[in-house]
Amino acid sequence: MTDQGKDGNIATSLQEKLATLPTSPGVYRFINAKGTVIYVGKAKNLRNRVRSYFRDASQLTGKTAVMVGHITGLEVIITSSEVEALILENNLIKELRPRYNVNLKDDKSYPYLVVTNERFPRIFLTRQVRRDGSLYFGPYTEAHQLRLILDLIGSIFPVRSCKYRLSEEAVASGRYKVCLDYHIHKCKGPCEGLQSEEEYNEMIREIVQLLKGKTAALIRTLTGDMQEKAANLRFEEAAALKAQIDGLKRYAERQKVVSADPVDRDVFAIAAGPDDACGVVFKIREGKLIGSQHLYLSNTANDDTASLLSSFMEHYYLETPDLMPEEVMLQETLPEEEAEALRQLIASRKPDRKPVRFVVPRIGEKAQLIAMCQKNAEHHLQEFMVQKQKRGEIARVNPSLDALRKVLHLERLPERIECFDNSHIQGSDYVSAMVTFVSGKPKKSDYRKFRLTSFEGSDDYAAMHEAITRRYGGSLSEKLPMPDLLIVDGGKGQVNVAARALQELGIELPLAGLAKRLEEIWLPLERHPYNLPKTSPALKLLQQMRDEAHRFAVTYHRQVRSGRTIRTELTDIAGVGAKTAERLLSQFGSVETISTKSMEEISSVTGKKTAESIYRHFHGDIERRP
Repeated sequence: MTDQGKDGNIATSLQEKLATLPTSPGVYRFINAKGTVIYVGKAKNLRNRVRSYFRDASQLTGKTAVMVGHITGLEVIITSSEVEALILENNLIKELRPRYNVNLKDDKSYPYLVVTNERFPRIFLTRQVRRDGSLYFGPYTEAHQLRLILDLIGSIFPVRSCKYRLSEEAVASGRYKVCLDYHIHKCKGPCEGLQSEEEYNEMIREIVQLLKGKTAALIRTLTGDMQEKAANLRFEEAAALKAQIDGLKRYAERQKVVSADPVDRDVFAIAAGPDDACGVVFKIREGKLIGSQHLYLSNTANDDTASLLSSFMEHYYLETPDLMPEEVMLQETLPEEEAEALRQLIASRKPDRKPVRFVVPRIGEKAQLIAMCQKNAEHHLQEFMVQKQKRGEIARVNPSLDALRKVLHLERLPERIECFDNSHIQGSDYVSAMVTFVSGKPKKSDYRKFRLTSFEGSDDYAAMHEAITRRYGGSLSEKLPMPDLLIVDGGKGQVNVAARALQELGIELPLAGLAKRLEEIWLPLERHPYNLPKTSPALKLLQQMRDEAHRFAVTYHRQVRSGRTIRTELTDIAGVGAKTAERLLSQFGSVETISTKSMEEISSVTGKKTAESIYRHFHGDIERRP
């Protein structure tokens, strides 16, 4: 954990680094006590962004609050611009995979369409992007979409399918011969010099226009060429162009028209689950939906929609080689710093460097388009969660947990629940016990018990405060995962004390209490409790956890009392040590039973001399027989 005092001040070395942070754009890395990078972030102003993590712990939530508690070191890299910081952040996250960063599913398994950088370029599917000057389109997450595009290109344009290296020398020497594709008019034979490089490259330029979604412009260009050739009585060439135009028109008709205005735009939406999310982007060119892409994000707990959108968009625009849009439509408004960095990134990849517009539509046709994009994201996320269940990566939803989520209005299913109960007798030997339920079942390896010593007398509130503070503010916060829900045995007072302890630690956790008398459910700062039907599966699960915590606490309390009894009652007797006391208790069960035994019975365990001391302790002097 971070070297922090009781007043919450961060370690001196970290304070010194915070005081000297630059105001430049750059990347920052948070490091834990083991020297591991646990988070990588970017900032337009490093000083303002990094300091914001350490100013007011009460404003930090969930994953961020836990992360800050583990920071012991900080490193920064200054960059010359926000775009450079964004690119560096993306590369570092891929390389280091920090614990608290959102993880995106690697695109390497997704196919691209490549137009090769060679004489007489080829077009084919690939899963590897090489920096060799080739032009890549994708990645395509829908395999059938890619097959349709490849079939379309093959049916309209006579692109070579061979792998020959068609250098000028090889073609001139007649090294290669035409194949079947030439005879069925699928290729014009550039391998034998039957098609010029200029003509072939013009065809490739038309294909690139098609892949960029510029079908209308391409049809206009080809129509002009067809009319020109027909006017010059070159009817065969005009007929070939007409066949291409007809094929392009059929393809354009299959594309869904989603906007009346012919603007190039990308539409983004996110659907989030408990710890996974799915982002979808619609690619709209000239008002038509030419394709979509979806990506999965993990480790997203407690991240808001705007943050997830920003992460998804950064990844998309850094990885996709597609034509950049004029407008980006979003489900939610991004923080201005994030939005500005993305605008600069997109503009830097446009030939005209023209800035892109970010729009968050609320009504009308564009809002409906956002809703359609979000519906697709929800569908893909649901499919993803089903596949995770089939692979055994997540358990099927427990009905009791789902009922509890609904009753307490939780954002996520409470897969991990921790429950606390205290035990004592008239203020002596105060202990607290914590039991852990995972997927609705006890996980005994994560049970913990606490000997409470920070107060004197009978004080249930102080006991609860100490137990909560030690669990979530001490070393256990690193050893055990944070729960999705915290339950305490008690009513309004106990719940509010637990809430105050969490607030002092700068941690936000869903919290509830179950009062024994009427089985009422209390929430922090609520004036009135909730009452559930006795048959409610949520209530039955709460009762099971509360009873298990009570059993565990009482068992521990008995052990503490028994140990104290050994020390005070038996070990105070001359000649009786801890081992002898343990043998006596093992034989007779309790100190009270030992006090009723005869000296002969005691000596069978301890020997005659020690038995006399014990007997004398309980019965006074031994009467000597003559």
